[in-house]
Amino acid sequence: GSISTFLENSNGSNGLAYNKHGELISVQVLQPRVGIVYPQGKEKILAEQFEDVAFVRPNDLVLSSKRGDIYFTDSGAALLPPNVQANHPPITPRPAVYRIKPDGALSRIAHDIERPNGIQLSPDEKVLYVANTLGEYILAYDVARDGSISGKRNFAKLDGYKKTDNGSYSSGADGLAVDEAGRLYVASSVGIQVFSAKGEALGTITLPKAPQNLAFAGKDKKTLY
Repeated sequence: GSISTFLENSNGSNGLAYNKHGELISVQVLQPRVGIVYPQGKEKILAEQFEDVAFVRPNDLVLSSKRGDIYFTDSGAALLPPNVQANHPPITPRPAVYRIKPDGALSRIAHDIERPNGIQLSPDEKVLYVANTLGEYILAYDVARDGSISGKRNFAKLDGYKKTDNGSYSSGADGLAVDEAGRLYVASSVGIQVFSAKGEALGTITLPKAPQNLAFAGKDKKTLY
């Protein structure tokens, strides 16, 4: 019933996943990178730049248990209100989705999403889902046997898509989770939106505040946190 510190100095770890070797991989934002942060003594940088250009803000990741691929998002530079942006040095946004193969090879697999955020695989790992915070839809891609993706499409339409204080439109789509039946759970500005494996809206779990991330855990992983 108590809370204790698991790991300090995690370099601003955000999305987390364990690989089959029991190593904890995270996307990190203080010095933008993706790498192993635990166990101590086994820390390792897996990627910190693409084509000699540093990442901006790595956000979330998902691991393929079948192939060992790591898929992760870089949300890019945050949009600032016009009055702040005028006095702020310009930052190239560079939002994108990347893949790290088991041999360490890094590739950029999507760079046409305004603000890629949460990322998740279907239970059979044949579909890759990406949450676009600034978009009205959860995006889906087909995953081939070699881990490559194709067939970008609008998978599910989100509620709560509206104009924000900085003038842009947003659904607030953030973290994603899937259950064993393939249903997709989306943390968004209106709560947790639930969709079938076909993208049909099944309902919304309302919360006091907009959630940012979520995961199934506990006994038999039947509890949604």
